[in-house]
This record gives sequence, C-alpha cells and structure tokens, in this order.
Amino acid sequence: MMKIAIAGATGRMGKMLIEAVLNSTDAQLVGALEHASCPQLGEDAGAFLGKKTGVVITADIAQALSGAEFLIDFTRPEGTMAYLAVAEKTSTKMIIGTTGLSSEQIANLNKASEKLAIVFAPNMSVGVNVTFKLLEIAAKMLNQGYDIEIIEAHHRHKVDAPSGTALKIGEVIADALDKKLDDIAVYAREGHTGERKEGSIGFSAIRGGDIVGDHTVLFAGDGERIEISHKSSSRQSYAQGSLRAVRFLQNQNFGLFDMQDVLGLRK
Repeated sequence: MMKIAIAGATGRMGKMLIEAVLNSTDAQLVGALEHASCPQLGEDAGAFLGKKTGVVITADIAQALSGAEFLIDFTRPEGTMAYLAVAEKTSTKMIIGTTGLSSEQIANLNKASEKLAIVFAPNMSVGVNVTFKLLEIAAKMLNQGYDIEIIEAHHRHKVDAPSGTALKIGEVIADALDKKLDDIAVYAREGHTGERKEGSIGFSAIRGGDIVGDHTVLFAGDGERIEISHKSSSRQSYAQGSLRAVRFLQNQNFGLFDMQDVLGLRK
C-alpha cells in the first residue's frame, strides 16, 4: 500500500485527493495537512465524506509526514517550500501541482531532487498532458504563417495568471519552434498596440464562477483557424493523475520529473 499524505486537506483539490486515495485499492491515507489557522484542525480528514479514517488534520508538517512515503501538494508556493524542507528530512517523495513558483523556488526543487524523488507539473491531468504532446506536433507543422494565441479560463478564486498550465503550453510550443517563451510571449494588450508581432505567442486569462480549467490554443492562419482545446469539468482528473504520479515514483529514488515522464511521453 502506498502511504500518502495530502496537503491543503480541506480545500477543493485536497478533498478530491483524499476521496481518490480512500477509494484506491493500492493507497492508504496516513496524513492530512492544513495551515495553522484552519478551523478544521483536529477533525478527521474523512469527515466531509462521513467517513472515519483515523487521520487527523494537522498543521504539524513533521507529524503528518512521519509515516508518509508520499506527499501530494496542490497548495501555495510558500506552503510547498515549507513542506519540501521537512520532506527532505523524512525522505517523503513529493507530487507537486502547485503553480506560481518563482525561479528561486524552482531552483530549490531542483536542488532537493538530487536526493529526493519529485514529480512537479502544473497540471496532473492525463488529458492535459496528452494535449501538450498534440500541441508540440501541431506547432512543428504550423511553424510558418500561423499566429498563436493561448486562452485560459479558471474559477474566481485562482490567484495567479496566466495559469501554470497555460505557461507550460507556451513553453511546449516555444520549444517546438526552437525559441524561448520569454522572448516571444505577450501577456497583455491595451490601448494602441500596433500590429501583431510575427512569431509572438499571446496569452489571455479569464477568471469567473466555478470554472475548473479550460485551455484553448488558437493557430490562426490566412483563411483558416485550428483550435486545440482541453476542458476540465471536474478536479477528479487531477486526482487520478496524481495517483499515477505516486505509482511512478515508487520506482524512483531521486530526480525531478513531470507528467510527461509519468506517462512515457518524453522523447
């Protein structure tokens, strides 16, 4: 049995992860983490499902990870860094879906991965990661005469923009074009912007309601448009993808991986 702890246990994603672990035949919930001011501290992690798991929600990271082989974390960058520091000491492998990490924080992940196995991906959905591969192929075929726009939509509570998935899409396309995203990305347009710069990749972010996550890439040419889209109607796909990442890490002792590695889509 894979012994798993969940960070952000009372959040939307945390609850979905807990439910997925409890319903899995090869996984066991052994830890549930929340911030120190969370009103549900001390409650059973399965209370929202009407189940008794024997796992108490805690803010004590060391306690939550003491018996955990794996930690799944979809929280905030500062939380992820705090969990990472303890996970290095307890040798708890990490599956990280947190977005908005700074370059310095990503460098910390790289350093930790020299001794700890980590899957770090902006989106754990299997469908999204297959979409990345389709976009890589499309970008190589449509590398001339097509303008590229990335449109993403998320719920009103999302705090970063563009989404981590949208940025990853941009990186995949830029790599396929043998370019660096930082050199060709356009994140905002307002006022008299002039004509579109050839070879640029535009981003648009929509925030509203309870949208789980929609991503569309538009390849606009003369006389035609090609659109490749992925739309999430539930966080269940992220939870199931996370469990696939856990199973992948069972055979890894150290290293920094993403879902392309987990799914065998890496070149």
